[in-house]
Amino acid sequence: MNKKWYWYTLTGVSAITAILIHLPDLVSVSDRAGLPDIYDEIRPLEVISEIIFTFLSILFLFVLNTVVFGFNRPIHVRFTTVIISFIVTIAFSVSLNHLFYHSHLKFDVPAVHSVVHQYLHPVRDFFIAMIVTGSCYIACLVNRQQQVLVENHQLRAENFRNQYEMLKNQINPHVLFNSLNTLRSLIRDAPHKAQEYTSELSKALRYTLQCNETKTATLRDELDFSYTYIYLLKMRYEDNLLFEISVDPRYYDYLLPPTTLQHLLENAVKHNEISARRPLTVRINTTDDGVLAVSNPVQPKLTREPSTGIGLDNLSKRYRLLFHREIELSGDTETFCVRIPLINPKTCESADS
Repeated sequence: MNKKWYWYTLTGVSAITAILIHLPDLVSVSDRAGLPDIYDEIRPLEVISEIIFTFLSILFLFVLNTVVFGFNRPIHVRFTTVIISFIVTIAFSVSLNHLFYHSHLKFDVPAVHSVVHQYLHPVRDFFIAMIVTGSCYIACLVNRQQQVLVENHQLRAENFRNQYEMLKNQINPHVLFNSLNTLRSLIRDAPHKAQEYTSELSKALRYTLQCNETKTATLRDELDFSYTYIYLLKMRYEDNLLFEISVDPRYYDYLLPPTTLQHLLENAVKHNEISARRPLTVRINTTDDGVLAVSNPVQPKLTREPSTGIGLDNLSKRYRLLFHREIELSGDTETFCVRIPLINPKTCESADS
């Protein structure tokens, strides 16, 4: 509980309790003709004086309990602490009543004169002690509950960050290995192309490193990176690997996890035969419902490459962690398609706030 609201609440409880305790006095003053006079001679100034004194006394008892027992902190309160608090509170309440009585006698402070009023003092002290101790105990429980909620939220956030970092740091060496093999071949067979290939490879690696500092990327950035990555792939497969890209510009600023397109393109290349006999065409397009679809014909390789199990599973987990959304996989014996929900940045900002 916020400290400001803690003291606002205790002040409000003190005021309400003071009024309730002296409600018979208020009723007697306001309607002397309609109700039996249970007090001798009672004046409004005396009732007001009693209410103010009771309010200040209760507020003092709240401060005393807060300072001595630390009820404003999210601590574990034992039953013995509550009992001690009650005893201390009732003792100070009695002492304050005596102080007010002596102030009335010595300094002529206005006070209600009534035998009934004097007999009700023990009941009033007991009631005040119950209210003060009970309110402090409840405030302590609320503080403790809020601390538990905050700690759980922090743990979930930390767990989220750890999971995301683990997924983000799972770099597949397959891409780098193939790129270096291609570069070695170009250096040997086409040195003039090797320099350009090296430049594009450095762009791809730079983008990958920059993505380690961010959790999301725009579709525009992903497309720019995909053109670089496509260049690297086509240097390996030449005209045997084709791409058809049709993306609506209105989705350029929509969000998705970094290197999403790289994972999808890599997945298509890795699991399908690409040759002069069977060229592979990968299609990238957006739909009217804000989905990025990447599809390719199913052309199984005769010999399967060993899989690290990172690819689509990694991407699916990152989507779940970042946006609480799921990617869609569909396919048959002819076509395989991955549908990626693009995230509206305005919606994403609202969810974060």
